[in-house]
Amino acid sequence: MDTLSPIMLGFLGSLAAGSMTAIGAIPVLFGRVPSRATRDLSLGFAAGVMLAASFFSLIIPALDAAELRYVNEAAPAAIVCIAILLGMGAVALMNEKLPHEHFSTGREGPEAASLRRVWLFIIAITIHNFPEGLAVGVGFGADGVSGGMPLAIGIGLQNAPEGLAVAVSLLGEGYSKVRAWGIAALTGMVEPIGGLLGAGIITISEPLLPWGLAFAAGAMLYVISHEIIPETHRSGHQNKATLGLAIGLVIMLFLDVWLG
Repeated sequence: MDTLSPIMLGFLGSLAAGSMTAIGAIPVLFGRVPSRATRDLSLGFAAGVMLAASFFSLIIPALDAAELRYVNEAAPAAIVCIAILLGMGAVALMNEKLPHEHFSTGREGPEAASLRRVWLFIIAITIHNFPEGLAVGVGFGADGVSGGMPLAIGIGLQNAPEGLAVAVSLLGEGYSKVRAWGIAALTGMVEPIGGLLGAGIITISEPLLPWGLAFAAGAMLYVISHEIIPETHRSGHQNKATLGLAIGLVIMLFLDVWLG
């Protein structure tokens, strides 16, 4: 694996992570749909993984990378803070400008009556999965296997419950088991695109490293706050969702220390 370029590692790592979306959705093919409480717990787990990855795998390395380049003590913190806000703003802008539909809150973005409902769902999940692939690619581009592997494993783990949630929601909209699974699997395939982009940018321009790491963190933080946590708290299962978040956070922290 060490012989592969960071760009190829970023692509393969994000591809593996994105594929976990399809694996997580497999139960719907056999009619085994978990309860809403279990799904909220698993989505809380996903939020915890993403939260820990944002700080321990992206923001802290971004600060370290910036400190190596700038003597002024305020400069690294300023760069990371600005990049985080840019990442959050970029995903917020996509949410605002691209027509899409959420399973809980319905249609958002510009009016798009001509788009079929299934494509609105696909656009919504694409918006949310792209930052995850970007984060994995940036991790591999920044520090090879040691930088990207914890992120790839963590993002892959949290993609499984997300894939199941998407498939279950599509079943509720009247889609067949096979079609619901297929659409859920397809939503994870945007992650390799983000992985290629993230690894490519960081590999080509080293000064962009702290910016790229913090930007990816900001993008994931927006998804956690705007989508995942509100969804897990919508049906009265806040305690289970918070338990899942705690478990996901400590597992991702352990993976980052152990593998990083």
